[in-house]
Amino acid sequence: MHPAARAPHFVRSFERGLAVIRSFDADHPARTLSEVARACDLTRAAARRLLLTLADLGYVHCDGRLFRLTPRVLELGYAYLAGLTLPQIAEPHLEQLVAQVKESSSLCVLDGDDIVYVARVPTRRIMSASITVGTRFPAYATSVGRIMLADLPDGQLDARLGRLELRPLTGRTIVAPEALRAELGRVRRQGYALVDQELEEGLRSVAAPVRDRGGAVVAAVNIAVHAGRTSVAAVRRDLLPPLLAAVARIEADLKITDPAPVASPGTGTHRSSSSPRPPAPRP
Repeated sequence: MHPAARAPHFVRSFERGLAVIRSFDADHPARTLSEVARACDLTRAAARRLLLTLADLGYVHCDGRLFRLTPRVLELGYAYLAGLTLPQIAEPHLEQLVAQVKESSSLCVLDGDDIVYVARVPTRRIMSASITVGTRFPAYATSVGRIMLADLPDGQLDARLGRLELRPLTGRTIVAPEALRAELGRVRRQGYALVDQELEEGLRSVAAPVRDRGGAVVAAVNIAVHAGRTSVAAVRRDLLPPLLAAVARIEADLKITDPAPVASPGTGTHRSSSSPRPPAPRP
């Protein structure tokens, strides 16, 4: 948000504190004061005050030169996850799906321009992508993200595509806005999304939407496979039908346990729950 567009209530220091926390990630688990200042576009003095405040609150540890986040930062997301019933509803169905197809499966929601993993059942196979609950990826390059982007009303989708920076994460990533729009239209029509090595080389995934009682897409479930083991045709033939069946079971449980439409970050569109789910394609 441009400074001129900020509302009178906006607290800049709070924004900076959150930026400091977000500057630590899997690639940068420890940072020096100078590195934090540079990553957050802060002066060293401002970065130092924020880091020491976070240290006083128990969210940051300093060993003299390097700063690291502490496990206490997990508290910041726990309240959201603890109050979200959908992961608890979905998890046994994800476990059943993984046992059936012998591939990893996850439940994700849309948060801004990213997807966030809120439940995951992995297999023992090792993928180069390290994915856990809380992991975020750009929505435009993931199957789950395309499911939720495709459900947005045309006006919201146009605005989002107009501001997105579509970066080529691999040589296959769709980065042309019109090409992405066409792909999202295909996803909307067919009722599932298949992404072939656009997020990471060697990684294929297929995803289907989870709708609440009001018909809104509140999440998506995916199955991720290694491209060297499973062809695109095999994904459609062998993995898509059990994925759609698992999603149908999740939706059935969701309707029983939650009488009101479920809200999730980045969503809010509603469609008629009478809209049928497209059948799985024939091999």
